[in-house]
Order: sequence, then structure tokens, then C-alpha cells
Amino acid sequence: SAINFLERLCLTWMFFFMMCVAERTYKQVGLKLFSHITSARKARKYEIPHFRLKKVENIKIWLSLRSYLKRRGPQRSVDVVVSSVFLLALSIAFICCAQVLKGHKTFLSAAYNWEFLMWEAALLLFLLRLASLGSETNKKYSNISILLTEQINLYLKMEKKPNKKEQLSLVNNVLKLSTKLLK
Repeated sequence: SAINFLERLCLTWMFFFMMCVAERTYKQVGLKLFSHITSARKARKYEIPHFRLKKVENIKIWLSLRSYLKRRGPQRSVDVVVSSVFLLALSIAFICCAQVLKGHKTFLSAAYNWEFLMWEAALLLFLLRLASLGSETNKKYSNISILLTEQINLYLKMEKKPNKKEQLSLVNNVLKLSTKLLK
């Protein structure tokens, strides 16, 4: 029974460690780094590439990167972990329901049922944390304040450099279309 306890303890630790690493990766890459690529100060701090949205090519890159991170970034690896956690929680819930239907008066007298309930509570807490992180990430990806700030900067540049007005107005039109696309 001691070996069985140690095996369960090690497997539990590995499983929750994997969930914590997935959550940390999701937070770091999905929430922080994406919003820092258009800020010079934050990009320098995190040692990531920086570019302003003052050229059509940069806007294309920004939209492509946004799309790529939304589809394949840290969400891909986290999706696998979240799916497995959800399926495990669902399986444990079915087992607990079957145990309750089998004998509801003796359900809490078995130690393994207590263990199932603890696992279920821990998994549901983790799923709630990831759901709130997903909500924050969706807010970040649908935020258009970066584009509006860049539009204001372009208007100011048009006034300072009238000889580049045609090129800057093209970029401004692309920014307007991008804003509409994100809305």
C-alpha cells in the first residue's frame, strides 16, 4: 500500500505540474508577449522584436501574427491539456454519479470516493482558472486601441511630413480596414 500511495502521489504531482506549466505558458506568451510587440519599451524589456504599425507590411505582419497566435500559439498546447483535464473531470463525475446511484448512503464511507471528489474539485478549479485566462486573452486579441493609437500617430505624421502624405494615407486606410475587421 505504501508503493501504491507513492505512485499515486507522483502521478498526481506530475499531472498538476503539467497543468501549471501549461497555464504559465498560456499566460506568458498569449497575454503578455503579443501586446508588447508594438511597444518599444516593453519589447526591449522582454527582448522580442518591435515594430510600429506605420507601414502596410508591418500591419500585415501584425495581423498575421495575431491570427497565427490565436490559432496555433500557446493555445494549441494548452488546448490539449485543457481537453484532457475536461475529459478526466467528466469521467470522474460519471464515476461519482454511478457510485451515488449504486449506494448513496455509503458513498462517502469509501476512501477512494473522497479521493475522486478531491480530484474533481482540483480539476474544476483549474478549468475555471483557464476559462478566465481565455476570456482575458479574447479581450486582448479583440482590443483595437493599438490600431487607434497608430491612426492618431499617422495623422500627426501627415501634418509633419506633407511630402509622404500619399503613402501615410494608404497606411491609414489599411489601419481603418483592420479596425473594422477586428470589430
